[in-house]
Amino acid sequence: MSSPSAELTPEIASRFARIALGHVAREYPNKMDHVLDGPGDAVGPRDLHPIFFGSFDWHSCVHGYWTLATVRRLHPEIPEAAAIDDLFAGAFTAEKVEAERAYLDRASSRGFERPYGWAWLLMLQAELMRHDGQTWARRLAPLAQAFAERFRSYLPKATYPVRTGVHSSTAFALALAADYAKGVEDAGLEGLLRETARAWYIGDRDAAAWEPSGDDFLSPTLMEAEAMRRLLPVAEFQSWFAAFLPRAAEGLPASLFTPATVSDRSDGKIAHLDGLNLSRAWCWRAISQSLAPGDPLRAVAHAAADHHLAASLPHVAGDYMGEHWLASFALLALSA
Repeated sequence: MSSPSAELTPEIASRFARIALGHVAREYPNKMDHVLDGPGDAVGPRDLHPIFFGSFDWHSCVHGYWTLATVRRLHPEIPEAAAIDDLFAGAFTAEKVEAERAYLDRASSRGFERPYGWAWLLMLQAELMRHDGQTWARRLAPLAQAFAERFRSYLPKATYPVRTGVHSSTAFALALAADYAKGVEDAGLEGLLRETARAWYIGDRDAAAWEPSGDDFLSPTLMEAEAMRRLLPVAEFQSWFAAFLPRAAEGLPASLFTPATVSDRSDGKIAHLDGLNLSRAWCWRAISQSLAPGDPLRAVAHAAADHHLAASLPHVAGDYMGEHWLASFALLALSA
């Protein structure tokens, strides 16, 4: 891609579909999140995860499926639609869903993909529920319910947030889980997410935004704001955000308005910084929609989003270290 687009065009949707189709069923290389309880547990990704065995790791495979489901819904005319349908028909069977769910029953799987993979699985389910007929959502429902239950069990004892820009980010997990809770009209889960967000973040003021760290793919600052935007009433969010980033309309802290430099896209951790640029674009676009119409930050936020998109949208494919996941974050930004 030579230049960013302000919207998800059919051409971009088609390209993202081709990228995701090229990796969700690619088993190797693979970085597994798997505890070996004994020699019999030394098996490959496809044996453990008959659906989400590709894309270098389990969570990237999940959001690769989310990418496919989202572009399939938003642009049903793309040439890749039939291939997506065939993939889903073979993947989302009762037997395979049960195998993915049963993996969670292992005692050593208690922390499996917490909280990033949990959140992406719920985000995938929320997307599938938007599809006509909800065929795939009904198939995946037992696995989604199992991860929702993990949130219900974990959050009441999570005394403190995890304020990172990587997979452990609790703000990212709350934001995506909120999409699911609203979609299934689970008032109890949504209330728990809101209560947790308040406990963790409501008192935060004048964020210093000391970022990025060297392998961030999320902005700890903006991701917290996006979680609060999704979970607070609009007026309360506006008041909170004004205190959280009081100088944002002036472009301060400057770190939030300056795209990260990516020095080596073949290095998996350094390539995370392309994801940071794309996720900042997503957050700035989303946050701007909840600001008051006359708020001068709206224009500043849109400009910041465009600047970050320009830095990393051309690099969603090329080296597999970014290609197996970056399109999902570009899609978050372009569809915000």
